[in-house]
Amino acid sequence: MDSLETELARARELDTASLADAIESIGFECTHCGACCTAEPDDDHTATVFPDEVRELTDDEWRDVARPMPYGLEDGPDGPEGETFEWALQTDACGDCVFYDGDDSGGCTVHDDRPLICHTYPFSVALGGTSQPMGEAVDSEGMVRAHECEGLGRDISRSEAEELAAALKERAVRELEEAIGVRDNYEPVVTATGEVVVHDSEGPKRPDGTPVGQ
Repeated sequence: MDSLETELARARELDTASLADAIESIGFECTHCGACCTAEPDDDHTATVFPDEVRELTDDEWRDVARPMPYGLEDGPDGPEGETFEWALQTDACGDCVFYDGDDSGGCTVHDDRPLICHTYPFSVALGGTSQPMGEAVDSEGMVRAHECEGLGRDISRSEAEELAAALKERAVRELEEAIGVRDNYEPVVTATGEVVVHDSEGPKRPDGTPVGQ
């Protein structure tokens, strides 16, 4: 398996024109159906968000935007507990993204500032250390993957494909930089019953975003 640094170098060398070719070949137009913003049956919405993206989305409470990614946590007597290594966008009582406004506008209330994973959905780059949705290869090399989405197969302009490709490359680079930061800043934390610690590229944090120890 290649090192994260090797994969990061590959991500930085991705050719956005080739990525745009792959996106253009299958076509895509968001239909604003909300499927990528809402919960699956018995499974809350989980979209990864970087620490700096959380700050861009709020001037107030961290918890209003992000929650510990549930993967890796265990069910304790008082709720989830343990350690996890990512943040997920916060959800509402229905398990949908807290920024989804389906009842009124059918869209995202922070669309212009939405995280990269939302900006690039349903596409991903198949590099080790990046988030890869379970999708089909779009290009002959299998580098660009597409998750099931009703917007696929629709017309997309070259400029839109290029914009999406640039965001896709940025996301791949950021995900690998985050993974390296998590690895380099990891400090084992002894968690008590009912405690949750999130390890991100800035170090261990409590669910409210404050560093462990403060």
